[in-house]
Amino acid sequence: MRELSTLPIWVAPMAGGPSTPALVTAAAQAGAFGFLATGYLTPAAVGVQIDAVRAAGVDRFGVNVFVPGAPAADPGAVSAYVGALRAGAARDGAGSGEPAWDEDGWADKIALLQADPPALVSFTFGCPPRETVAGLRDRGALVAVTVTSPNEARQAAAAGADGLVVQGREAGAHSGVFANDGSPDRRPPLLDLLAQVAAVTSLPLVAAGGLAGAADVAAALAAGATAAALGTALLRCPESGAHPLHKAALADPRFTGTAVTRAFSGRPARALVNRFVLDHPDAPAGYPEINNATRPLRAAAAAAGDQDGMSLYAGQAFRAAADRPAAEIIDRLAAGLPRPWPAA
Repeated sequence: MRELSTLPIWVAPMAGGPSTPALVTAAAQAGAFGFLATGYLTPAAVGVQIDAVRAAGVDRFGVNVFVPGAPAADPGAVSAYVGALRAGAARDGAGSGEPAWDEDGWADKIALLQADPPALVSFTFGCPPRETVAGLRDRGALVAVTVTSPNEARQAAAAGADGLVVQGREAGAHSGVFANDGSPDRRPPLLDLLAQVAAVTSLPLVAAGGLAGAADVAAALAAGATAAALGTALLRCPESGAHPLHKAALADPRFTGTAVTRAFSGRPARALVNRFVLDHPDAPAGYPEINNATRPLRAAAAAAGDQDGMSLYAGQAFRAAADRPAAEIIDRLAAGLPRPWPAA
């Protein structure tokens, strides 16, 4: 997968707004490889974004898709949690959504991508069926799967994946763990996880999680990764579609750390520690039910300028996020890397 970009640098997919055609285009123009994120978008909206990237002259880019999971194993716990959120929202004059399960347009998104695939399609939250992988590869697309353990790596390899995105516990936003079983986040640090995954597969590995500077990227490449994927490091750039309050929070000294929480979505996700995270330390597993229920609450908080009610997803190295053009950030990363680049 090294042939996808000039530099061994990927701009990770960031669902919910941060990933934009402008960011993918800027990444490509700087020699990196960028992703569109289909999570929470309609298939029609995904098509519009793909068309925008291609219209900008970019032919090598990726598209990330969430693999749908099963409905919540404990619907009673989800109902109790959402009920408590509704009670609090009512006191504040706000409303919450329904804790509904859905597939996020899975079938239509796969059909869209198989009809006219990008260079690479990546999957998060699980391993796609083997026939889905084969259908994309038959149309000329490479396929990558986000993994958080050696066992997940084996599953992805068996399904026919061309490469793996290895996500360490330092990563911001959602963990790509396959099973949302309610257990604590047990992912090892990125470099340890790279070694564990490399021991069970010879597939190309892309490192993800807490990478912010050239030294971080160099360490991941030295540990055997073909490329390094960065997300939080580019959240504040002008091409990012992150909410302005989210961008501001990354540099605000009031926010001093991150934590893995299910409070916003019902899936483990790393976010800046704000009031919402602190108020709901025992949120149950239930994705996308809880995500759908809290979406109106989070939108209302953003509209009111209340960062303490927003999902401020960020990796452990969030302080390194710079308010600079994406190309400049990528150029600085590349300038600090040893040469030659590692082989694919």
